[in-house]
Amino acid sequence: MSKFDWLREELKNLREQGLYVTIRRLQSQQGPWVIVDGKKVLNMCSNNYLGLASHPRIKEAAIRAILDYGVGAGAVRTIAGTMELHIILEEKLARFKRREAAIVFQSGYNANLGALGALGWGRKDLIFISEELNHASIIDAIRLAGSPKLIYRHLDMQDLKNKLEEAKDYKIKVIVTDGVFSMDGDLAPLPEIVELAERYNAIVYVDDAHGEGVLGDHGRGIVDYYHLHGRVDLEMGTLSKAFGVIGGYVAGDADVIEFLRQRGRPFLFSSALNPPDVAAAIAAVDILEESDELVRKLWRNTEILQKGLKDAGFDLGNTKHPITPVMLYNEKLAQEFSKRLFDEYNIFAQAIVYPTVPRGKARIRLEPSAAHSEQDMKYVVDAFVELGRKTGFLK
Repeated sequence: MSKFDWLREELKNLREQGLYVTIRRLQSQQGPWVIVDGKKVLNMCSNNYLGLASHPRIKEAAIRAILDYGVGAGAVRTIAGTMELHIILEEKLARFKRREAAIVFQSGYNANLGALGALGWGRKDLIFISEELNHASIIDAIRLAGSPKLIYRHLDMQDLKNKLEEAKDYKIKVIVTDGVFSMDGDLAPLPEIVELAERYNAIVYVDDAHGEGVLGDHGRGIVDYYHLHGRVDLEMGTLSKAFGVIGGYVAGDADVIEFLRQRGRPFLFSSALNPPDVAAAIAAVDILEESDELVRKLWRNTEILQKGLKDAGFDLGNTKHPITPVMLYNEKLAQEFSKRLFDEYNIFAQAIVYPTVPRGKARIRLEPSAAHSEQDMKYVVDAFVELGRKTGFLK
């Protein structure tokens, strides 16, 4: 008997339940059409919202940085890894977000681990009050911090109020929420959250990974979208979605950001973001500051896609974002739908199943971009309608 027969049995069970994730191989740069497993397909499941991952200006900035600064940072930020480029990026991000300061991490996941872990590390007088559908990185960060926590129901402000009452004796209360919920595309009711935070003297921490480059003036995110500058304490963002590169950051008051430099564990113990990535991110921020054309194009494509699918009878949930969850509910149907879209229609759109979403909530999550054409969107709608009828999902 093998030591790992139990794992092989688990993999078998995943396949039988329709929960096994097929990981496909991209053989071209990110874009509206890509080569996947040797086949040219319409890419509908990338977070590359603005098409910047293959933008000529972004690529040129990365190449130039390699020539000037090399490939790797060579050390953690606190020893010998902080390059001039890191400082430039942090200053630009702070201005873009209209905050005093920003700190850059190696990824959005690390940004949450670093910031929330540092805030709560070893503190028993601090309590996290976290949204139940928050991203896995928030869940892991709060576990890492080791501080007490309470979970409030999705979008339920009465439950958040109840949890704040329950936590009233804690010296420090930190409300943590996604700005945009990545599987459903719905938005946190940030104005109501801020009002409750002010009433209970709580800190507000927003993970705006899917709001950056999508919501607000020139894509400044959900805080700008709701006109809440100065009332949200900490904003986490990622550079790997709309910005098209890699990395994450947290923006806020200068003293808070300085504390994260001193105690954020990924900042302290993992090598710094590489020079070409930093330079590419700088170029992405510059592009967004200069023009909102790409943001407007993204929303035009989103409107075409979502209206077409809704008119055909598909349930898109409560999305208020380009994230477009086409609800199929059944895990095996979602996996079949994804495979047939790829095989029969040359559309790359992965099934989303448990544990990424609850059982019985399987879906195809579509993500349009500014790089897509309007014709691309209409083609996707037509393909979904035809396949929906073939499978019997649509009548």
